[in-house]
Amino acid sequence: MTWLNAPERTNIRPSRTSSRPRVVTVGEGLAVLVAQPGPLEESETFDRTVGGAEANVATVLAQLGVDAAWLSRVGDDGFGRYLVHHLADRGVDVSAVGTDPRRPTAMYVKERGGGSGRATDLGERMSRMLYYRTGSAASALSQADLTAGSAARLLADCELIHVTGITTALSESATELTEALITLPREGRLVSFDLNFRPALWTGRAIAATEILARHVRGSDVVFLGADEALAVFGTGHADELRALFPEPRQLIVKNDAHTVTGFDGTQRVEVPALRLDVTERIGAGDAFAGGYLAALLYHWPLEQRLRLGHLCAAAALTGPGDVPLLPPRPMLERLATMAESAWAELYYSDAVGTENRAS
Repeated sequence: MTWLNAPERTNIRPSRTSSRPRVVTVGEGLAVLVAQPGPLEESETFDRTVGGAEANVATVLAQLGVDAAWLSRVGDDGFGRYLVHHLADRGVDVSAVGTDPRRPTAMYVKERGGGSGRATDLGERMSRMLYYRTGSAASALSQADLTAGSAARLLADCELIHVTGITTALSESATELTEALITLPREGRLVSFDLNFRPALWTGRAIAATEILARHVRGSDVVFLGADEALAVFGTGHADELRALFPEPRQLIVKNDAHTVTGFDGTQRVEVPALRLDVTERIGAGDAFAGGYLAALLYHWPLEQRLRLGHLCAAAALTGPGDVPLLPPRPMLERLATMAESAWAELYYSDAVGTENRAS
């Protein structure tokens, strides 16, 4: 396996502008204000960072050497400028991000538990998001954004498009955009879809949610399903039942929280256990998993190693404080992803990363 200069595959087009794989992620980014641990009303200071599923995936991909672009809208405000600069500084192409002069950039406040036992305090290491995204710039995303500016060039030139159920839930126009993406003539491209079911975003359209999301699953080539989310939307979280329900995507990845991930690639079925680790925060782990898996796919890794790289990237998110993890060096990730099955089963993530760092 190799990270760079992988041999060309017939079903994935070579990038026209770079020797590295190109991915375009499409969806909303948010400015994030992270409160101090304890009751939110007592937090006098907030740390600023960024969030948003597709933006998170793009940032993970960039760390893994994948030429990633993010297509979105932000408001003509300081938070929007901060979002764009933040991603650009991390190697993400933001040329297809539009500025909306009338709508604000979405944001959320991350409340963190201090474990004090007080009525308004969360448990230690627990967190909760308070979203302020109604009427945001990205909620107005539509099919027109696919042809505006450099978006058409990026989409024509890419090997893979990634979108989530969060984006299609933002508005009817956003649903039209995501459905246009999954029905694009493939011409060598792949479309990746992460269910990311957020019930609150479907207020007023809850009855249509199952049908819309099922259409996205069936129309995509690579699909990520959280077992708990799939149970809520489709009535089952069992990997084999979901595969029977959705035979259309060539690759179907079912994540069973902290236990295992089951991956289907055509008729192949592989199950990889999660890593042992101490959780700092769970936010962003699913996006990190998707970024790791997609990078490994574009580098033509076998299914088991794709799942392992997903686990490793998710572990970096689970053991770090932010939505987007700072990943270990790529050679370290490759060594861990390719170890013997018995060694993987015994791997404790923090110890392994610390040992590798000391040895390097």
